[in-house]
Amino acid sequence: MAERERRLTPPRGGVFVPRVQVLAPEDVQRAITRIAHEIVERNRGLDDVVVIGLQTGGVPLAFRLAQVLEEMEATTVPVGMLDVAFYRDDIGIRPVLAEAITAIPCDLAGQLVILVDDVLFTGRTVRAALNALADYGRARAVQLAVMVDRGHRELPVRPDYVGKNMPTRLDEQVDVSLDGVVLGDVVAR
Repeated sequence: MAERERRLTPPRGGVFVPRVQVLAPEDVQRAITRIAHEIVERNRGLDDVVVIGLQTGGVPLAFRLAQVLEEMEATTVPVGMLDVAFYRDDIGIRPVLAEAITAIPCDLAGQLVILVDDVLFTGRTVRAALNALADYGRARAVQLAVMVDRGHRELPVRPDYVGKNMPTRLDEQVDVSLDGVVLGDVVAR
């Protein structure tokens, strides 16, 4: 869960208590670089590639990924942000954050969209993102890149690019940022 989201609305009425750092900042950077290489290799370059980060945790990762892609291929990669709050099937359960904006840099019709998120858990956010993307044009293809795949899928969603597969307990929380990946628990206040 992104730091801003946790700060504004602590999950389940508790606070996040970090237990162990799973990835250091340099590990996150290596994972982003590896994912960038995989994207270029799989797609034979970056023609018509648009990188879209999911609010809130996927946005910083998307901007960093786009920067690495641009450095590798000496080309500009459009990058945007997508808020899926109103497309979720649990809108009454999760809070809607006013600061989480959507900014899509171009019409997605015919583009190859790399959807970026911090943690893949149940798959419901990705389902919502696919619905939201349809409002911005019919993409040629959508590929999913996540920093952490923690399992526990409720929908048939599988990422194309993964920084780290990390099986977790259902009650654990994963915090991802460019400063590392931390595993922790939510405890009552």
